[in-house]
Amino acid sequence: MQVSVVWTINARSVSIDRAIENLSALHNEGFRRVWSTQMPNEPDLLTAIAVAGHEIGGIEFGTAVLPMQNQHPMLTAQRALTTNSIIGGRLNLGLGLSHKVVTEGMWGVSYERPVKRTNEFLDGLLPLLNGEKVSSAGDFLTTRGALSIADVPAPPVYLAALGPKMLGVAGRRTAGTVTWMTGPTTLRDHIVPTLRAAAVAAGREASAVRTVAMLPVSVTDDVAGATEAAAEQFAMYNQLPSYRAMLDREGYEHAHDAAIIGSEEEVTARIRTVADAGVDEFVAILFDRDPEVRARTRALLRTLDA
Repeated sequence: MQVSVVWTINARSVSIDRAIENLSALHNEGFRRVWSTQMPNEPDLLTAIAVAGHEIGGIEFGTAVLPMQNQHPMLTAQRALTTNSIIGGRLNLGLGLSHKVVTEGMWGVSYERPVKRTNEFLDGLLPLLNGEKVSSAGDFLTTRGALSIADVPAPPVYLAALGPKMLGVAGRRTAGTVTWMTGPTTLRDHIVPTLRAAAVAAGREASAVRTVAMLPVSVTDDVAGATEAAAEQFAMYNQLPSYRAMLDREGYEHAHDAAIIGSEEEVTARIRTVADAGVDEFVAILFDRDPEVRARTRALLRTLDA
């Protein structure tokens, strides 16, 4: 199982210069890929990846995830291919549906029929990424035309899928799924087999799809303090329906129960349960504010990267 980390570029106090320094440090430490989140109120992720990736070579990037409802498929393809051209083909494009409170409350876009909307988005996006002309008219989205962006590799597209219908779309049409707040039992019994079964049913190999699992991690002696910090930082995921469903399925009462906290031995054991669940890539979110704890956590993660 590959082990990656989240590269933070969106904190208010982090300038792009500082973000590039952080990325360079992760690259020098030996991490092969970083993933970054796109929150609705924070800097544009693809722009930051293009700038940083042009400066720092030899490390791959993933978006986890770009929301679909506030973008058109042609704009997304245009931005993704431009970014991938600038950074030399090192982009992995993770997409997702965000949440009803965001799409309807902030953007005024309906959250209805999410699977239908996702399929229509992919109908427009995937041909464009592959340099093809598209003509697709749906209930939510119409995409017609082609892009004049030649000789740029299409980035692998991942879908943030947790429910069976969305996992079906991911398995049939994309490179796989990116999960968050999803524990090892749910990964083993639900996410991985549902994704792979959908791929096989579509005539693909089970190995054609990958599961990327993201969870908070802290290697620390202060378990109580780290747990308290996790409870504070991740409280909102207790209320978001898609994540609440995964927490309930796992038997977690609170979102911070999903966080992997403890000594090197304890953290290693819990991450290995994720690998045993069939996950292809584990992505650690280092949430502890103590730089020494973060360094200690990264040091362990590097030893676990296969």
